[in-house]
Amino acid sequence: MDSSNKQFSHTIDTVLDRIHHDGYGVIDNAIPEDLIKQLYKNCLTHPDKFNSAGIGRLQDFKTDAKIRTDKTFWLDGKNQEQSSYLALMDQIRLTINRYFYLGLFDYESHFAKYEIGDFYKKHVDAFKGRSNRVFTTVCYLNTPTQGGELLIYSDSSNDIIAKVTPKAGTLVVFESERFPHEVMPAADIRYSIAGWFRKNNSVSGAIDPSS
Repeated sequence: MDSSNKQFSHTIDTVLDRIHHDGYGVIDNAIPEDLIKQLYKNCLTHPDKFNSAGIGRLQDFKTDAKIRTDKTFWLDGKNQEQSSYLALMDQIRLTINRYFYLGLFDYESHFAKYEIGDFYKKHVDAFKGRSNRVFTTVCYLNTPTQGGELLIYSDSSNDIIAKVTPKAGTLVVFESERFPHEVMPAADIRYSIAGWFRKNNSVSGAIDPSS
């Protein structure tokens, strides 16, 4: 087993352990460094693909600069670096299913770009019983000089239980319904991949649409 495979095997083991004990985890150096660099380059070479992020889904989708000001573009797996990243996330999905019997159906993700001053106010990624998102992931692609921290709050109070400083290669995983979180204003350009492991809430064999 080469070093990158050993590294990711450790990442999977750590994700399982943190989910089991706390419902969330922060894993440094979780993704192979070469892949992080390629994904970061993917962002830099396609600035035209980023669009203002919104809130809500489908007919309820809207942009609101009072809530969030970042820009995003969705991964489609059509180049090697995106395909490699999605394959790693699928390994995590399959392993979570094997150990916790959650029936995670797929994984969707987008690049997120926070320019200086951009933020995302406190929110949850899934409302109880009303979403197909089960686990949220955040993978950092660069290491800003300051700002852009991710705050994760207790599910039962306003207490901050984790303050994550963006660092290239760090992966954050947490239960989508359980943990409110926010991104503090960026003081330097910040790139990441936000993603969600999802279950299929649709009926009659149809695939539940992406959020």
